[in-house]
Order: sequence, then structure tokens, then C-alpha cells
Amino acid sequence: MKRLIFLLFAASGLSALQAQPDRWQQRVKYDMDVDMNVNTNRLTGRQKLEYWNNSPDTLHRVFYHLYWNAFQPGSMMDTRSRRQGTILNGQNPDWDGRVKDRIANLKPDEIGYQKVLSLKMNGQPVSYEVLETILEVKLNKPIMPGSKVVFDMEFEAQVPLQVRRSGRDNPSTKVRYSMSQWYPKICEYDYDGWHPNPYIAREFYGVWGDFNVNITLDKKYIIGGTGYLQNANQIGYGYETPGAKVTRPAGDKLTWKFTAPNVHDFVWAADPEFIHKTQKVRDDLTLHLFYKPTTASAAEWEDILVQAAKALPYMEKNFGAYPWKQYSFIHGGDGGMEYPMATLLYGPGAWLHEWLHSWYQGMLATDESQYAWMDEGFTQYAESRVEGWLAGNNGFTSGDIYRGYFSLVRSGREEPLTTHADHFNTNSAYSSAAYLKGAVFIEQLGYILGAQQRDKVLMNYYNLWRFKHPNAADFIRVAEKATGIELDWYKDYWVNSTKSIDYAIDSLWEEGGKTNIRLRRKGMIPMPIDFQLSFHDGTKEIHYVPLDLMYGAKPAENDIPRTVYPAWKWTSETYTISTNRRLMDIQAGEIDPSQRLADLDRRNNKIELRKP
Repeated sequence: MKRLIFLLFAASGLSALQAQPDRWQQRVKYDMDVDMNVNTNRLTGRQKLEYWNNSPDTLHRVFYHLYWNAFQPGSMMDTRSRRQGTILNGQNPDWDGRVKDRIANLKPDEIGYQKVLSLKMNGQPVSYEVLETILEVKLNKPIMPGSKVVFDMEFEAQVPLQVRRSGRDNPSTKVRYSMSQWYPKICEYDYDGWHPNPYIAREFYGVWGDFNVNITLDKKYIIGGTGYLQNANQIGYGYETPGAKVTRPAGDKLTWKFTAPNVHDFVWAADPEFIHKTQKVRDDLTLHLFYKPTTASAAEWEDILVQAAKALPYMEKNFGAYPWKQYSFIHGGDGGMEYPMATLLYGPGAWLHEWLHSWYQGMLATDESQYAWMDEGFTQYAESRVEGWLAGNNGFTSGDIYRGYFSLVRSGREEPLTTHADHFNTNSAYSSAAYLKGAVFIEQLGYILGAQQRDKVLMNYYNLWRFKHPNAADFIRVAEKATGIELDWYKDYWVNSTKSIDYAIDSLWEEGGKTNIRLRRKGMIPMPIDFQLSFHDGTKEIHYVPLDLMYGAKPAENDIPRTVYPAWKWTSETYTISTNRRLMDIQAGEIDPSQRLADLDRRNNKIELRKP
């Protein structure tokens, strides 16, 4: 079986990973032919799905996602989104403005649906039940460990009006089709079992595999999406080989033939007025841009390719190599939404965030429903670093991210990061937790380990776990192995609880020719402490107090003289440090001058003394 998995990855053209040898993965191969009617906004499709059961378990049933069934009045997404209008976020309803009560108002020709017309396993019909956005398939014969089966399906679908991520005829973008979550997609089965999560507007999880997708539609339409176009010289529209003569077949429709190796989803968008631009950033990577100058100017859209080419070397140096041969920035959707090898963008502003999802959703791909913060938060962190680098700052710009996290804590609506993405009580709490608290997790890890050590952890994480669906414990183990510092306490406090950090300078006094400074832990999360003393003569000292739960200490991060103390026991509220300098020599003392510690009340972190 290990040989089978290796061959599958090798066949996809991507190296499988120097990864953990004991984490099995299911595997799929999709072959799909779909025909779109742009007058009725409906498509018909045939899907052949090869499914490898690489688990040690016998499977007696399988599940598929039927995402578009959410776009019907009375659906779970409709019910959930309308309920948010009765929950106050401050003084305002907690709407997701893109959904709100719009589904309830869809007419029969505006709703979305996906209907399975027939389904066979290994040529034999199987029974199935549609449970709104989930298809439960009861197998005539179980799928044994280490075996492969083939499912053949016929289906049809209607593209909903643009509501959430998927849809047609967005009134602002004027893009006709944003085709995400458009096909029956088998659910993930992993070490936690099946993940048949009903679709209520949040996150996704998919099985690694290869996609061959043939899309037939009106010849005037231009498609951008996941994968490599195989018949570019028959299609044209900017895909053709330079200098080649485009020869389109006769008839009113074209069939676009895409292949995508080692991805967990496939997205496409189509419009007859798309402007298609490309930029080759190296011999094996071409960036594509598809846009209409409706939500931004042509210059703003085309600047994406300039900035992306500039940012890529920094991104790969710090977060890992981009392994595919293309990436497409596509105007469409309802905001910014990431998919393998492509993103849908309402406007050009979100291009960097969505592209960076290629690392944390496209390659590492934790289960976003359970670990949304490991996708959104890590991506938010990476975006801030790249933005800082593009601006010439070469660093993480933390202000808005930390302030947003502090606001969440003070709101009283915070829930643990272990909360399933669909089950947060409020949209605001979900967004702040996944994006902001998740980003603080990584920047604050740099405070705990040292920035260089943290960067080493991120690269090790990428190299060990790409294409393996890691979880929070996997990331922590990578960090511990790379640094020799114990970190389970950090995960337990930051991820599993809503406790917060607050340290203060309690008092200063002079005794026996030394100055003593007593520090106090007021919050419930214990942390190591960097304390900086600045003196009137312009010199500085760092006093570093590791936390006992770390069983180690971070290395010095600068050239300021540093004193390392015995560990602060997490049960103790106070700790006293001292300097050989007199109290009269001290200009200021500050806890965490780098402000990477997510200290809820920084007003008590610093004291300034007048010169005698």
C-alpha cells in the first residue's frame, strides 16, 4: 500500500512528501464531463470517481457533498443565516451580509441544486439518500482496507444566483458564473472517521487526488480555474502557445479540457467578457489573471501580476515552494475565496491573502471545519509578513491583528479555537478567532521561541506535513522537535481555552546596592517574560524569565546584554528580578518591548522614571 501511495503521488508530478510515515491518506481520481446551458443556467454531468481506501478500516457507506442544495429557501444555510439577524453583535444584528435573508427570497429558477440521477459502484447500482447538502450512499459490498473502487455518477445542477461563494450574475462584479462547490464531491474520511459536514456557509475539507475535467459551454465564454488547460490551441483566449494559430472546432460550444494533479478541489469561473492576462514568473510557473473592470480599474487588477511576481521569492523562502505550474486570480464570487491553483476575488485587494491560502489550505490543508484558525490564522499571519516586506518593513505588522483579538476578548463573545467553524454562536466571534487569534498564535510563538526559531518551525512544518492534513498537535510536535522546547501548555491555553494574558510591573525598590523589580501575573495564561531596562546613559539590559512549563529557554534575539533567570513557576503570581544598577540610573522598564505578547492591558507593562 505504501508503494501504491508513492506511485500515485509520483504520477501526479508532485513529490509526496517527506512526511510522517504513519499518517495514511485516502486518495481519489475524478474524471468529469459537464455540459453547461448558459440560457437555463443548468448543467449535466458524468463523473467517474476512483476511490482508494488506504485506511485500516472497512467502509460500509460513503458520503458526498451536494453544496448547492444549500441555496434553497428553508435550507440549513438559510435558517442559520436568518437566525443571525436575531443575534446582536453590539447594537447590530450579526448578519453575514453576503447571505443575510437572501436565500429565503430565491425563486425556483434562482435557487441552486445538485441532483444525483444515478450512482453505481464497480458497475452495480447502489442505494443513496439525499440529506440536503449530504448524499449518504449505502454500499452493497464494503470497501476493504487497501482496495480501490470506482463510482460512476450522472448528475445535474442549477447554478444559484450569487449568494455565498458560488453562483451566477453577481450584480456588482457582473461576472456570469462563479463555479465553486459545483460538483458532487466525496467527503473526507481520515483518522477521525467520516466528515459529512452539512454546508451552512463556512469551511471545507477534501480528499487529495487528480482531476480531469471537461467543460462544454457556449463558445463565447472564457474560463479560468484550477488546473492546466490541455487543448489550449483549440481554445485560444490567451491560453494558446505564443505564435500558434488557434483552430476552434465548428459549432456553438467549446469543450475546455483541464487536468489538475494532487489537489483536493476544483473551481472555475466563466464570462464572455473576461480579460485574460498572464505573467510567466519562472520557467515552470505562469500566473493568470481574469477580470472585468467593474469593481476596480484595469490598472488595479493588472497590478496583481506585478506584485505577485515580486512577492513570490519572499513567500517561497519563508513558507515553502509553490509546487504547481500555474495559479489563477479570477474575478468572481462574493469576496475572496481560495481554491487549489486558483482564487475567486470580488476585487483585487484580497489577492495576497487568497494566494497564501495555497500554502495553508492548498498544500497543508488541515480540516478547516475543525481547525479554521490553522488555515485562516496562519494565512493572515503570512499575509501581514509579506505586506510588510512589500512595503519595505520586512516584518509582521501586528497592530490591527492584535487590536482585533483584544476586542474579541473584551466583547465577551470569545469561544475556544477548538469550536467547530459551523458552531460558533456569532459570525463576529468566528472571524476574529479564526483570522486574528490564529495569526496572534504564530506571531506570539515567535516571542516564545524567538523569531528565527519560529521561522524554522514554519519551514519544517511545510516540509513534513504538506499534502497530509495536519492538526494542531502535529504542528506543536514539529515546533517541539525543532526547538527542544515543550509547547503543549501553549496549545492548551491558547487553543483550548479563552483565558487571556495580563502581566504588570508591580513595584520597584532599591536594596543592598541593587534595584529589584517585582512582576505580577494578573491574567490566567502564564508566559515567559522579556523585561527590558533602559538607563539614562543610553544603555539597556534584557532580563529573561522562561516559563517552567517550557523546560527550556529561547536564544537571545539581539545584542542587548541579557540575564537569564530560573524558570517562573506557573502557579506563582509574582516574580522578582534585579539589576546591579541603582534605581536612580533607570529611565524605563518594560515588559515585552517587542509587543508580541498578547497582553490584554499594556498600560501596566511600562514604567518611566524621571532623571534625578
